[in-house]
Amino acid sequence: MIPFNKPYLTGKEAHYMYQAALSGKLSGNGMFTNKCQQQLQEMYNFKKVLLTTSCTDALEMAAILIDTQPGDEIIIPSYTFVSTANPFILRGANVIFADSNADNPNLDADLVESLITPKTKAIVPVHYAGIACDMDKIMALAKRYNLFVIEDAAQAIDSRYKNQYLGGIGHLSAFSFHETKNIISGEGGMLVVNDERFVKRAEIIWEKGTNRSAFFRGEIDKYGWVDIGSSFLPSEVVAAFLYAQIEHIKPIQERRKELWELYRSRLQELDGRIRFPWLPSYATNNAHMFYIICNDVDERDRLIRHLKANGILAVFHYLSLHKSPFYKPRHDGRELPYTDFYSDRLLRLPLFYELTNEQVDQITAAIKQFYLGE
Repeated sequence: MIPFNKPYLTGKEAHYMYQAALSGKLSGNGMFTNKCQQQLQEMYNFKKVLLTTSCTDALEMAAILIDTQPGDEIIIPSYTFVSTANPFILRGANVIFADSNADNPNLDADLVESLITPKTKAIVPVHYAGIACDMDKIMALAKRYNLFVIEDAAQAIDSRYKNQYLGGIGHLSAFSFHETKNIISGEGGMLVVNDERFVKRAEIIWEKGTNRSAFFRGEIDKYGWVDIGSSFLPSEVVAAFLYAQIEHIKPIQERRKELWELYRSRLQELDGRIRFPWLPSYATNNAHMFYIICNDVDERDRLIRHLKANGILAVFHYLSLHKSPFYKPRHDGRELPYTDFYSDRLLRLPLFYELTNEQVDQITAAIKQFYLGE
């Protein structure tokens, strides 16, 4: 069976984890945490990076930082994972769902202004598949209406909008290092702070609401409880694993892009029968995923069964959040046709570093057999 995903080890993870254990400091905010944060800040020109235990936790920190209150409205796409919505729901906000674009699953920036009300506090664009949303339009709206922008860049490491790396454009952003992402730590994430107003408070929230980090830097003579917060930082063992991945990101990205292009070329003859990922002129491709768009939900389900019968695990992705059992009673009733379109038709194909060219040939041959009967 060709799996959908296989976590890749560079070979240095265990060595660095052993170093972390020998250092005598296994809790967070130690040597490897600092090395990861510094490296990521320098690589992507981020103002401030804080490692977190997950992308969800990074988004929870963002919700706290913008002082999300009950009754606030947060605009997010419906075609996303629940983690985009939950941090704001937990703080009593109302999620206002935006529809996707006709040609790609990202939220339609042209629809956002119609959703803004006096209660709107933030826009949370999700860079699906590592492909940028139209950030110029979103940032212009945020400036006009005095809103915050929090980039959900869970899938978007090493990807750009024009000449800026994703995650470095909004006031805040969140990344994932889950085992399905381009670089991984099993579970893990990071909060990126681009707005100077949030830098000091983010570190306090990250350290359980204390000014402990400032104490360890020698900036104060004792630390105490100064704000709300939680235990958002990962252990040094997790950071050590991640550091090995960061060091190896260039060859990881090169191989993933090779596989992405191989999929596209092998399936080219099906153009017109199925749709492929669309790359806007303002975006780069970090090869987080390769997906195809089937013609309807029945066709997609039959293709999944066909691939499984041929030893290949392919999966559909998000279900429309506005139709979820939890949020449907709270949704304002608007139809979101393109969200439903992608929920019914999008199929993700296996894509991981150790996937071979021969396996891509096997997968694409099975897809062509399904459509062409070859």
